[in-house]
Amino acid sequence: MNIRIRPARPEEAEFLTELSMRSKQSNGYDDAFMAACREELTVTRQNMQVSEYWVAEAETICGLACLSPDKTGNSAEVESFFIDPAYKRKGIGRLLWRKLVERAKTLGIAHLRLDADPSAVGFYENLGFRTVRKVPSGSIAGRTIPHMTMML
Repeated sequence: MNIRIRPARPEEAEFLTELSMRSKQSNGYDDAFMAACREELTVTRQNMQVSEYWVAEAETICGLACLSPDKTGNSAEVESFFIDPAYKRKGIGRLLWRKLVERAKTLGIAHLRLDADPSAVGFYENLGFRTVRKVPSGSIAGRTIPHMTMML
């Protein structure tokens, strides 16, 4: 399978939102949980103007990742990292990850952070992230999720 990593285009925002939703739901979440997450997982043209969105493309877009540098310029948040369920475990996440690291280094970023879905902690640990604390979920009241960081 030939995979190409490229910047996302604003007109793809709705497709990227749906991909994010499919990917998240593939972790076993029910429809009520997903409805509560929709706003947080929605990709908008406005988001795409302030953060860098990258897509993995095979026959179609099969993954996305978002790097959002902070104002200091030496730290960034990985705000989205989703692989279409039909393409999971095919190395697409690693390709997207390489692109984010390349971009972060080009931008002079030395520290990355993210709030992880509990089912993705192992993936992020394999990339070099470590859980530093639990933080409130952006979507589900009373739920906490791992906040992870890594130095580049």
